[in-house]
Amino acid sequence: MAISTFDTPATSREPVHDRLLAALDIGGTKIAGAVLDARGAVLCRAERRTPASDAAPQVFGAVGAVLEELAATPEWERVETLGIASAGPVDIARGRVSPVNIPGWRDFSLVERVRALPAVTGREVLLCGDAVAMTAAEHWIGAARGCRDALCLVVSTGVGAGLVLDGEVRNGPTGNAGHLGHICVDLLGEECACGSRGCVEQLASGTALTRQALRGGWRPSGPADGAALAADARAGIGAALAAFDTAARALAAGIAAVATLVEIEVAVIGGGVAEAHDVLFPPLKEHLAAYAALPFAAGVRVERAALRADAGLVGAAFLAAGRHPAGAR
Repeated sequence: MAISTFDTPATSREPVHDRLLAALDIGGTKIAGAVLDARGAVLCRAERRTPASDAAPQVFGAVGAVLEELAATPEWERVETLGIASAGPVDIARGRVSPVNIPGWRDFSLVERVRALPAVTGREVLLCGDAVAMTAAEHWIGAARGCRDALCLVVSTGVGAGLVLDGEVRNGPTGNAGHLGHICVDLLGEECACGSRGCVEQLASGTALTRQALRGGWRPSGPADGAALAADARAGIGAALAAFDTAARALAAGIAAVATLVEIEVAVIGGGVAEAHDVLFPPLKEHLAAYAALPFAAGVRVERAALRADAGLVGAAFLAAGRHPAGAR
């Protein structure tokens, strides 16, 4: 299924210069929201930490707080559509989500509950996977623009991905096509929260990077977070470098598999871990050259996401409106 099969709200047939768009981007670490203009520029934003270990009502409370903050802005009155990009798996047909890294949300009726909020009443709401939203944004106005076949990855608290095939963003029947983070790349690896074993996410996510480094003897001078780990990798600390190498190898194996399966031109990588591209990309490209060995797969490029943290918001906003960003074509 291609993104073009999403229903287009009737409002999208009206002149767009007076209308604004809104989006939510829900991940395992933070919940971001924004109001955007017709070209995808963020006019105002709100953000809350994701209480990922809490029960469903507390997690949804953070969603409500973000929307309430946006609704208090003067721009909100001009918003007619709301796109929701959520960590997956998602079920776009039923409006439900079961994010691997938010255990309190299992088959959670996100769209129905959002529509019931006073701030959202009367507005069109559309759900998509966060990686599919990022893929749409990067394909329309980012690092994958002009590419006929591409893979776009979000590497953060989890690892998600989306596909562009034959010039169209492919979401699949449930919205989970391209979910690379839960492809096995280590047959004897540790059990993953998804129920499988040895997934890309178990080796390459931000949380996995820190876990691997600590196991390898990393002793941070401050908080054991991604920024500290990247700084120590830049300083040549062995355990930090080894963790990034493991993550790079897992990502390379996944990208090579996709390149071999569907012949992509480029792999675009975004998310928090991609902020450490200077220590992640060199080993990734080295391992990718070894794994993508067949001639038709060997030419795949690796690029950093152009829209950075806004990619999910931009993609979700325009998918909900049923159109490309102004000037994207």
